[in-house]
Amino acid sequence: MVAETRISADDLVAPLFVREGIDEPVPIDSLPGVVQHSQGSLRAEVERLAGLGVPGIILFGIPEHKDDEGSEAWNPDGVVQVALRNLRADLGDDVVLMADLCVDEYTSHGHCGIVGDDGRVDNDATLDLYAQAAVAQAAAGAHITAPSGMMDGQVFAIREALDEEEFVDVSILAYAAKYASSFYGPFRDAVDVTIADGGNRNGYQQDWRNAREAMEEIRFDLSEGADMIMVKPAVAYLDILTRARMEVDVPLAAYHVSGEYAMLKAAAQNGWIDGDVAAIETLTAIKRAGADFILTYLAGEVAERLKSGGAL
Repeated sequence: MVAETRISADDLVAPLFVREGIDEPVPIDSLPGVVQHSQGSLRAEVERLAGLGVPGIILFGIPEHKDDEGSEAWNPDGVVQVALRNLRADLGDDVVLMADLCVDEYTSHGHCGIVGDDGRVDNDATLDLYAQAAVAQAAAGAHITAPSGMMDGQVFAIREALDEEEFVDVSILAYAAKYASSFYGPFRDAVDVTIADGGNRNGYQQDWRNAREAMEEIRFDLSEGADMIMVKPAVAYLDILTRARMEVDVPLAAYHVSGEYAMLKAAAQNGWIDGDVAAIETLTAIKRAGADFILTYLAGEVAERLKSGGAL
C-alpha cells in the first residue's frame, strides 16, 4: 500500500538482436535466454512482447559482411532496415521501434567510427556515417533512432540530416552518458564485435570515475536536439541517473546492460540468489533512481511474470 515505486511492463524496452543469413534463432552463451534472431523469429518475438504489454524494442544488427566504414549500417537492404520494414508492416505504431545507431557491429575493426592512419577514431568523419544511418533507419520505419557512438556533435548531425529528409517526427534517444564500462562483454559476443589490436573505446566513451562529465555530455546532447537521453550502464551508475533526473525534464532512459544481466543469471543458475526476485528488485532500483524507461534483456520474462500475477 505504501510502496513508492513499482515496475510494470510499460516501463520496459527489450533490446533484440537480428542476424543476417540465418533461418533459426542462435542462442548467445554469455546471455542466457537471449538469442540472435532471424527475421522470422524477430517478428514473432516482437508480437509476443506486444501481447505482454512491452511498449518498445531496440534493434541491433549483425550483418554477414563488414568493412572499414560499416556501410551495412545505412544500406537500405541492411539487416536492421529489413527488420524495421517488417515490424512496421506487422505492427504499425503499436510498438515503438527504436534502432541503435552506431557502426561498431558493422565495421571490420570493431570501433564506433572511421579509424584514421594513426589508429584513432576520426570524430568528424564519423558524423557523416551516422547521418546516413539515421536517414536509412527513418526511411525503413524507425520511430526513434538512438545514437550510441558518443561522437561529439552526433545529435546535431543526425537531427539536421533527418530534418533535411523531412523525417521531422523521428525522435532521437541519445546515449548521452555512456561509460567505457567493463560490463559490455556479453553484448560484444552477441554482435560478434572484437576491437582490433586489443584496442578500447576510452577515447570517446566516458571515464567511469567521472560524474560531472556525464552531466556536461547530457546538456550538450540536449542543446543539439536530443528528445530523450540515456545513462548506460544502469546499476553501477544509479548516482548518475539521479543527478540527471534532478537536472532535466526530458524522458530519461537507463540501459541495464549485458554484463549486469549476465551476473544476475549466473548467480541465479548457481542458486546463490532468487533470480526472479532479484530481477524485480534491480529494475525497481533503476526506476526509483529516476529512469522513465529501462532497456533490459529481462523485459520479456519480467513482463510475462507480471502478467501472470507474479509478486512485485
